Amino acid sequence: MLKLFLILIILFFSVMIHEISHGLVALFFGDNTAKTEGRISLNIIRHIDPVGTIIVPLSLLAFYLITGAGFFFGWAKPVPVNIYRLRNPGRDYAFVSLAGPLSNIALAFIFAFMLFLSKIFLMDILTFFPFIFFICFIGIKINIILAMFNLLPIPPLDGSHVLSYLLPYPISIKYNRMARYGILLILALIITDTIKYPFIFADYLSQKILHIFLNLG
Repeated sequence: MLKLFLILIILFFSVMIHEISHGLVALFFGDNTAKTEGRISLNIIRHIDPVGTIIVPLSLLAFYLITGAGFFFGWAKPVPVNIYRLRNPGRDYAFVSLAGPLSNIALAFIFAFMLFLSKIFLMDILTFFPFIFFICFIGIKINIILAMFNLLPIPPLDGSHVLSYLLPYPISIKYNRMARYGILLILALIITDTIKYPFIFADYLSQKILHIFLNLG
C-alpha cells in the first residue's frame, strides 16, 4: 500500500510541474493569465482537477487492487493560457504546449540522476536503497509516460498544438476542426487497447534510462 501511495504522490507532483511549466513559458512569451490566477504555484490544491487528479487515478488504483494489473495515469487542472496575449500567438503557443511534456522528460532525468547519486552514497545501506530505487524508477516511468501521452498529436493534447503550428496554414485549419472529436478518438484508443503502444514505448525508454544511469561511474 505504501508503494501505491508513493506512485500517486509522484503522479500528482509530475502533472503539477507539467501544468506550471505551461504557465511559466506562457508568462515568458507575454501572457500572465496563469500568474494572475495563482496557477504558477507549487500548491497542489490549486492544480487539482476532480476527474484527472482524483477520480481517474483512484479508479485505476481500485482496478489494480482488484485485478493486480493496469497502469496509473492522471492529469492536473489545465493552466489557463490566453493565446491572444502571446507576442506571436501561433509560434508561442506551440512552445507553451511543448513545455509540459519537456518538463516531464526533464523530471525523468532528474529522478534518474537521483538514482545515480543514491547508487554512489546509499548502495551499502541495503534497507534504504531499494526504497530510493523504487521512487526513482517510478518517477522516471511516470514522467516518460506523461510526456509520450501528451505528445500524441490528438486534440486537445499538447502534441496537437505543436503539429498544428508545423502544418501549412490551410491544412492546419482543417486539422484544428478535428478538436471536437479529440476526446472521442482518445476514448477509442483506450477501448481498443491501442493506447497501450505509446505506453509500451514509454516503458522501453524508462528501462533504457534506468540502465544507463545505473551503469554510470
